[in-house]
Amino acid sequence: MIDVSPKFNTLRYAKAEGILTANLETIKRVAEKTVPKGDVLQVARAAGITAAKNAASWIIFCHTLPLDWVDISFDIGKDTIKISAEVKAIWKTGVEMEAMAAVTGALLNVYDMLKPLDDNISFSCVKLVKKKGGKSSFKEYFAEPLKSAVLVISDSTYAGNREDTSGKIIKLFLEDKELSVPVYEILPDDSDQISNRLRQLADENIDLVITTGGTGFGPRDITPEATAKVIEKETPGLVETIRRYGKERTPYAMLSRELAGIRGKTIIINLPGSSKGAQESMEALFPGLLHAFPMLWGGGHDEEKRWIKK
Repeated sequence: MIDVSPKFNTLRYAKAEGILTANLETIKRVAEKTVPKGDVLQVARAAGITAAKNAASWIIFCHTLPLDWVDISFDIGKDTIKISAEVKAIWKTGVEMEAMAAVTGALLNVYDMLKPLDDNISFSCVKLVKKKGGKSSFKEYFAEPLKSAVLVISDSTYAGNREDTSGKIIKLFLEDKELSVPVYEILPDDSDQISNRLRQLADENIDLVITTGGTGFGPRDITPEATAKVIEKETPGLVETIRRYGKERTPYAMLSRELAGIRGKTIIINLPGSSKGAQESMEALFPGLLHAFPMLWGGGHDEEKRWIKK
């Protein structure tokens, strides 16, 4: 199976459909509910819901999902029955296979109930017709890459006694998301140096500044305090998301004191100093963080040419 543990929950939706073809008289009996085995559509509805809930039992690489809603609907034609299935779940993976399994399960049961009456039954065209949710639903498009900076805050790393790993992880992550990273620096745990550098980067119109380190309980951990001197507005939702995402993976995440905020049109975010904490924090922030920039620029108005509406 694919490891989906780094993903975040979003509302997932999928719709699938398929078509069963039979003789005119057979379809008429379905509509009139005179099939010997019973009410075909009610059985098919129950079968479709059951198939959706059990998709992972027979589709090998499917994850077991907590489905929130399954609906089966029918469109009866002269010699066809179109079966549609809609599925919703708030989870880490999509529900396309569950929707297609629901259609297939419903079609098989209709076939089984009608086969004593008709030798010409067939079904086909089982396909996905719509899906929503996941990272693809939260894409932002920019005319030019956003400019970002990564500041590693650590006395020992600044002194050359420890190699940086978290800053490099953040830099690679940003570049993978198509942001440019013209600034990557290592600073000591010094409040004035941190504050001054954050001000400079914001005044130089860097879009995003991410610090790593100095957010713990140690006597030299002062990155949030230094950041508080610089920002003009706090953005608590960002750090709440980071801590909630981290707490689902380790209880130690609650011990991190990150701060995030805005100075001018620059977003500044503190991340923990551990490489794992930095990686998980970036996974928590993206892709939702990117939507902050068109908001910051005024909602993507025409005078702001940096954001591309799609």
